[in-house]
Amino acid sequence: MKDILQELQDRRDVARLGGGQKRIDAQHSRGKLTARERIDLLLDEDSFEEFDMFVAHRCTDFGMEEQRPAGDGVVTGWGTINGRLVYVFSQDFTVFGGSLSETHAQKICKIQDMAIQNGAPVIGLNDSGGARIQEGVASLAGYAEVFQRNIMASGVVPQISVIMGPCAGGAVYSPAMTDFIFMVKDSSYMFVTGPDVVKTVTNEQVTAEELGGASTHTKKSSVADGAFENDVEALAEVRRLVDFLPLNNREKPPVRPFFDEPGRVEQSLDTLIPENANAPYDMKELILKVADEADFYEIQEDFAKNIITGFMRLEGQTVGVVANQPMVLAGCLDIDSSRKAARFVRFCDAFEIPILTFVDVPGFLPGTSQEYGGVIKHGAKLLFAYGEATVPKVTVITRKAYGGAYDVMASKHLRGDFNYAWPTAEIAVMGAKGATEIIHRGDLGDAEKIAAHTKDYEDRFANPFVAAEKGFIDEVIQPHSTRKRVSRAFASLRGKKLENPWKKHDNIPL
Repeated sequence: MKDILQELQDRRDVARLGGGQKRIDAQHSRGKLTARERIDLLLDEDSFEEFDMFVAHRCTDFGMEEQRPAGDGVVTGWGTINGRLVYVFSQDFTVFGGSLSETHAQKICKIQDMAIQNGAPVIGLNDSGGARIQEGVASLAGYAEVFQRNIMASGVVPQISVIMGPCAGGAVYSPAMTDFIFMVKDSSYMFVTGPDVVKTVTNEQVTAEELGGASTHTKKSSVADGAFENDVEALAEVRRLVDFLPLNNREKPPVRPFFDEPGRVEQSLDTLIPENANAPYDMKELILKVADEADFYEIQEDFAKNIITGFMRLEGQTVGVVANQPMVLAGCLDIDSSRKAARFVRFCDAFEIPILTFVDVPGFLPGTSQEYGGVIKHGAKLLFAYGEATVPKVTVITRKAYGGAYDVMASKHLRGDFNYAWPTAEIAVMGAKGATEIIHRGDLGDAEKIAAHTKDYEDRFANPFVAAEKGFIDEVIQPHSTRKRVSRAFASLRGKKLENPWKKHDNIPL
C-alpha cells in the first residue's frame, strides 16, 4: 500500500512541475507566475480542488508520443473566493507553450459544463501560444467546443478572462465572449493575426505590444475592461470583482455588512454643480459620495471616458452605476460610450443587478465621423439595453438632459422606476441658445432681442419643473440627500417583478 501511495505522490509531484524547473525559472524571469501559483493567489488558501491532473494528449504525429506531460498544459478545477464557489482553468505556458490540444480543450470544457450545471462563475487565466499545430484540426475542434460553452454560459454564470501572456489567433474569441477581460501590462497581448502576418499582408511595422498589448485594448479597441501592473495585482482585483457579482442568474448578488449610514447627508454635493452651466465637474465625486464607504469598482476606466460604468454598494447590496462624465467631451454620448454603457447595462440586467444612472448629458456628439461610424445604430444599443432591462432602475439628473440623450439615459419612458432630478437639472429638447436661434430666427440680427428670448427660454425650460409637472420626474431632490433617497428607492424595489413579452430572443441593433 505504501508503494502505491508513494507512486501517487511521485506522479503528483511530476505533474505539478509542468514543463520542468528550467521552464518555470524562465517564466519567473519574465515577471510571470506559473499556472499553479496564479491559482493559489486567486483562490482562498487550500480551497483548490483539481480535476484531470494526469490527463495527457493523444497525438502521435511529429514525435509527439515521446512527450506526454501530465495535465497537458492546463490546470483545471474549482475552489472558493471569500468562501464562494468558482470554477477556474489556468493555462501552463511551461508545457508546449500552453498550446491548446484536443485533451487540453476537454479539460476546460469539463469545468465549463460543471459551472453551468452548478451555477458558479468561470474564471479563465489565459497564457497560451494558441492551437497546437501538431494536432491540426483536432485542436481547432477543441476551440470550437470551448466557444460553444462560452455562448451557453453567457447570461447564466459570470465569465471572467484574465490574459496573462500571449493569446493569439482563434484563441482570442473565447475571452471575447466572456463578461470581463483583464490584462497584465507589458506581459500580455491579444490579436487575431500577429505582427509578422500584418507586415507580410499590409507592410505595416508594428510590435506585439502596439498591436495587441494592454494599453491598446483598454484605451483604443475596448476589448479589455482593465489592465494591471503584474499578475499579483490582476488576481487581487479579480477577487474584488467577484465579491460584487452573484454566482449565477438565479441568485441575487451577495450582501455584505456595511458600516456607512444609509441616510448620510453630504452637504458638499449642494455645491458640486458650478455656477457656469458649461463648466465641467467630476461625476466620480458624486459616485464616491453616494457609495457605501466610497468603494467603487470601475469597469473600462480608460475607454470612452465620457461615460463611467462600474459597481458600488448601497446598504451592502451591489448596484451597477452608469454616469455621464462632464469632464470629457462635456459628457456627450458618442459611439464608444454608447457601446460601453449598453454592454454594461445588459450584464447587470442578465444577473439581476439594479442600475443607478447619473445623468448630465448635452446630447449626442455631432460630426461626420460619428455619423459615418454609425452613431444611430450604436446609440440605439444603449436605448435598447435600458428599455429591455427589467431590474430596478433609479435615475438622478444632476444638470443637463437634452434631446434624444435624455430619453436614452434611463428615462421614465424606458420604464425607469424612480426618476429624480436635482434643482440644477435642465430637461429640454436642446440648450437655450440653440433653441432660441431656431424659434426666433427672425430676430437673429438683433442681439438684445436674442438675449431676451434666450433668458425667457432658460427661465421657462432650464429647470426640472416642466418635466416634474408632467410626471416624467418623480421628485426634485436636494443634492445633499441623494444617498438617502437612492438607497430608500432601491430598498423599496427589492421585490420588483417585471417580465418582457415571450420571444426566442430580441434583435438588438448590433
